[in-house]
Amino acid sequence: MELFIAQLLTGLASASALFLVACGLTIIFGVTRIVNFAHGSFYMLGAYIAWTLIEGMGGGVLAFWSGVLLAAIAVGLIGVAMEMTILRRIYHAPELFQLLATFGVVLIVQDIALYIWGAEDLLGPRAPGLTGAVPFGVQRLPEYDLFLIAFAPLVLAGLWLLFHRTRFGILVRAATQDRQMVAALGVNQKWLLTGVFFLGTALAGLGGAIQLPKGNASLTMDLGIIAEVFVVTVVGGMGSILGAYLAALLIALIRVFAVANADMSVLGIQFWQVELVLIFAVMAVVLVVRPWGLLGRRETLHAAHGAVEPPLLPAPASLKWFGLAVLALLVALPGMAGNYALTIATEILIFALFAASLHFLMGIGGVISFGHAAYFGLGAYGAALMVKHFAWPMEAALFMAPVGGALGALLFGWFCVRLSGVYLAMLTLAFAQIAWAVAFQWLDVTGGDNGMLGIWPSSWASSAAAFYGFAAIVVVLALLALRRTAFSPFGYALRAGRDSPLRADAIGIDVRRMRWFGFTLAGLFAGIAGGLFAFLKGSVSPDLMAIPLSVDALVMVLLGGVQTLAGPIVGAVSFTAIKTELVSLTNYWRILLGLVIVGLVVAFPQGIAGFVRHRFMDREDAA
Repeated sequence: MELFIAQLLTGLASASALFLVACGLTIIFGVTRIVNFAHGSFYMLGAYIAWTLIEGMGGGVLAFWSGVLLAAIAVGLIGVAMEMTILRRIYHAPELFQLLATFGVVLIVQDIALYIWGAEDLLGPRAPGLTGAVPFGVQRLPEYDLFLIAFAPLVLAGLWLLFHRTRFGILVRAATQDRQMVAALGVNQKWLLTGVFFLGTALAGLGGAIQLPKGNASLTMDLGIIAEVFVVTVVGGMGSILGAYLAALLIALIRVFAVANADMSVLGIQFWQVELVLIFAVMAVVLVVRPWGLLGRRETLHAAHGAVEPPLLPAPASLKWFGLAVLALLVALPGMAGNYALTIATEILIFALFAASLHFLMGIGGVISFGHAAYFGLGAYGAALMVKHFAWPMEAALFMAPVGGALGALLFGWFCVRLSGVYLAMLTLAFAQIAWAVAFQWLDVTGGDNGMLGIWPSSWASSAAAFYGFAAIVVVLALLALRRTAFSPFGYALRAGRDSPLRADAIGIDVRRMRWFGFTLAGLFAGIAGGLFAFLKGSVSPDLMAIPLSVDALVMVLLGGVQTLAGPIVGAVSFTAIKTELVSLTNYWRILLGLVIVGLVVAFPQGIAGFVRHRFMDREDAA
């Protein structure tokens, strides 16, 4: 029992930093409705800046606590700079474009941190005066852990007083309920939003700073914590500070349970190995039972903001001719390019199909997915398993790729389509993480972290030109099938449910069932892309289901534009080509890619293809 209590207290101490970061995210989302993907970057900056200040001031009690406080303020000011220079310009753009802008900030901050502090982890200083341990039976509890356990409730109490006893706090609570009404009362929304960003990002920086004595400052901190922060924020209820605290405690209990029962196993996988699966499984259960989180509120219509999606129309004649020219270029490419260029072109084609499948789900069905890579990875594993375990040839194994993607989407989609908005998106992320963790740990079947090697195409398709031609045919046919579906009665039913679910239901459309079928169809086409990718690379790994690939798909769709069917194709070509070129030019390619993404979002908030389409349509109308 003493060991269990000691483990519990250690888990509660770790939950303090998680609570601070999640609390900052929930405050920002509650007012702005922005899912700030860069929040983990502010957590990382808090740790690095605190380390620099503490070392620069020579250590000691005053240096440590001054460094922690100043780091939080500095990170808050960096958050203000991001809000004023980037987000303030796109507040009226669709919500997802704001998410894309914050992803660009993640890339920028990554390389800035790499340039300033280097690639090596920085050992965190110990907290002066809290370096000892308190006896607890045969166990000893670190004093700093006990401090962290007490620190989180103090922050919670301070935030409660701020939001209930100050004018700023009351305005923030009012804006959480109805920003338009607050603006109508004469409140300066710009400065209110700026203040909210300062508070939210300062809390993230504080979380990074206070965890230094328990770990290191490293470049992996941002993406290492952001998934768990999303879990805490969503399980607690978006916009609820107390909910974030309770959810952080729940995560701590799950971790203690996984450690305390480390020897227990399911399907040969021990509990300590699937800690992350348990966390996301709890998130999935909470969202299925209570879709708005433990202490959250139901989403209302006025909670959303941004541009209304216009009707999806067939491309004008000029763009159709342009599409035919691109198709002709694809046919002629093997005679003009070498093996490397053909391999890159094949990869672009595959990602174009992957992005188009996500666009079908988002643009046509109105379902936002943060975990679409799960179906890409399931398709890849579906084909790879047939090759490795049953010695199927490529032609037969590829048929299992859409089956794997569709079955995964069929299962996960049944739960996901019961939700809406950000809660639906987070549930897709939860299922994707569960699929990733299973692939990562199921060594006997998937090869675990090592993946599966030797997934090569048949001899007739072994050359770069032959496989390019085969992949181009499959991708073009799949894209045409998606386009045909978008303008079919099923596609119109999906769009009706997206634009007005109440009216669609009133005329007899089963909106939930239509979304479920659309979810499954999107998973099927993502699976085809995954199967092709497995044979292109000759291997599969759990990374094909990881969060970064899902984010890449979102970036491709949003860069191209959600409002056009050509958007995901343009976005996939632009993103993959730019990323490939930048990686070959410099080690600091992330900052350049991030600047490109942010610049495109600010310049073309409707996406590249959306901008071009409007220009073509305006010219034709003028003619």
